[in-house]
Amino acid sequence: MEILSHLAEGFAISLSVFNLALIALGSAVGLFIGAMPGLGSVNGVAILLPITFLVPPTSAIIFLGALYYGAMYGGAISSIMLGIPGASTAVATTFDGRPLAIQGHADKALVAAAVASFLGGTVSIVLFTLFAPPMAEFALKFGPAEEFTLMVLAFSTFIGLGGDSIPKTLFSIFIGLAFSTVGLDIISGRPRLIFLDLPGFYHGINFLVLAIGIYGIGEILWTIESTRGDVKMSSAAVTLRGLWTALKEVRHTWGTILMGSILGYFVGVLPAAGATPGSLMAYGFAKNMSPHPERFGKGELRGVVAPESANNAASTGSMLPMLTLGIPGSPTTAILLGGMVIWGLTPGPMLFIEQTEFVWGLISSLYTANLVALLINIGFIPAFLYILRLPFTILAPIIFVLCLVGGYAPTNDMHDVWLMLIFGIGGYCLRKLDYPMAPAVLAIVLGGLAERSLRQSLLMTHGSPIIFFERPLSLTFLIVSVLLFMTPVFRMMKKKRLAKSTRS
Repeated sequence: MEILSHLAEGFAISLSVFNLALIALGSAVGLFIGAMPGLGSVNGVAILLPITFLVPPTSAIIFLGALYYGAMYGGAISSIMLGIPGASTAVATTFDGRPLAIQGHADKALVAAAVASFLGGTVSIVLFTLFAPPMAEFALKFGPAEEFTLMVLAFSTFIGLGGDSIPKTLFSIFIGLAFSTVGLDIISGRPRLIFLDLPGFYHGINFLVLAIGIYGIGEILWTIESTRGDVKMSSAAVTLRGLWTALKEVRHTWGTILMGSILGYFVGVLPAAGATPGSLMAYGFAKNMSPHPERFGKGELRGVVAPESANNAASTGSMLPMLTLGIPGSPTTAILLGGMVIWGLTPGPMLFIEQTEFVWGLISSLYTANLVALLINIGFIPAFLYILRLPFTILAPIIFVLCLVGGYAPTNDMHDVWLMLIFGIGGYCLRKLDYPMAPAVLAIVLGGLAERSLRQSLLMTHGSPIIFFERPLSLTFLIVSVLLFMTPVFRMMKKKRLAKSTRS
C-alpha cells in the first residue's frame, strides 16, 4: 500500500501540464535522436543536459528520462528502414528487421518493434516499482566471477544455435574478441594490437564503427551486388487494417517479449552492462528457444521483438543501480548521474527517503513516457514507410552519408571513418562466405567486460580458476553454458536416431 500511495503522489507530479509537455517533447526528440545513426541516447542526453538546469530537478529528470525512452524506440527505425543501427542498442534489431522491410513488411516490423518496446518498458517499470530494493541487493552479489560467467553464457547461446556453422560461429566470436582487445591494456596500460602504429587504435575500436560498417556499408554493397544494379526497394502501404494485422501477429510472440523483458531488465540492473548486451543476449536466447532457428536472420518477427523488448527493459533496469547505489548501469545513466550531482542530489539508498518527490516523480513519469513514445512511434509509421518509396539510387547515397556521420560522431576522428569503410568491405566479404555477423558484434561488445571480469577474478585468487566453481551463481551460469555448448551434439544424436527409425 505504501508503494501505491507513493506512486499516486508521483503521478500527481508527472501528470502536471508542464511535466506532461516535457514528457511529450522528450519522447519526440528522443525518437528523432535514436533514429539518427551514430547519435543514440548517450549523445542525446549529453547534448541536452545543460538546458535542464533551467527547470527544477524533478522536471529535468522527467524530460531526460522521456528522451532516454524515446531514443530506445527510435533506434529501431533506422535499423529496420535503412539497415543501419540507430544506436548500439538496436544492432540486433537489424538482423531480422531489415529483411522484413526488404520483403515489404516494414509496417509489421515497425509495429512489432514499437509494441515490444512498450511491453518491455512496462514490464521493467513494474519490476522497478515493486522490487527496487531487493534487486539492488541482488546486483551487489555479482562479483567479477559472476560477471565473467554471464558473458560466457552469452557467447554459448550462439554456439548452441541451429542454422549456423559452429566453426564459422567460433571464428566470428574470436575475431570479435580480438578486436575488443585493441588499445591499451586495462591493467598495465601498455599498448596492444596497435596495427601499423596508427595512433587512432590507442582508443580501441568503437563498437558503433564496427556495427555501422558491417550493417550499413556492407548492406549497401550486398544489395547492389545481389540485385546487379537493378535495385528496387519493396514498397509498403500503411492502413488501419494492416496495423491491426501486424498487432495480431505480434500477439503470438508474447512469450519471446516476456523473456526479452525479464532478461533485459536483469542485465540492465548489472552495473556497467547496459542495454546493448541485453538486446544481443535476448536475440540469442530467442533464436535458441525457437523451434525454427533457421528463420532468424531472414525476417523472423521474434528476432525483432526480443531485442526491442530487452533494450527498453534494460534502459529502465540501468536506472536502478544509479538511484539506489550511485553506480551507473549504462553510459546514458552515467550522464544522468552527473546531472543529479549538478542538481544537488546525492544518489544512494537515502535518496528514496530524503527525495521521495524526485524518485517517485521519475518512476511515475516512466509509465507516461512509455505510452507517449508508443503513440508517437506508431503515429509516425507512415512517414517512416515513405522512405521505402525512394529509388535506391537516391537512398544508397543517403545511407552512405549517414554511415559516414555515424562513424565520425562517436569519437570525432577520421581514423574511425576509414576503419568503418574497411569493416564494411570485410563484412560484405564474410557475408558472401556465409559467416554469421551477430556473434562478432556480441563479442566486441562483451569482450572488454569479459576481460576485465576474468582478470579481476584471477587476481583475487592468484591465478586459480577455482573461483568460478566456488560461487553458486557463477557455477550455475557455467553449467547452463556447457549445456548450450552441447546442444549441437544433442541435435546430431537426435537426427541420427530419427534417421535410424525411418530406415527401420
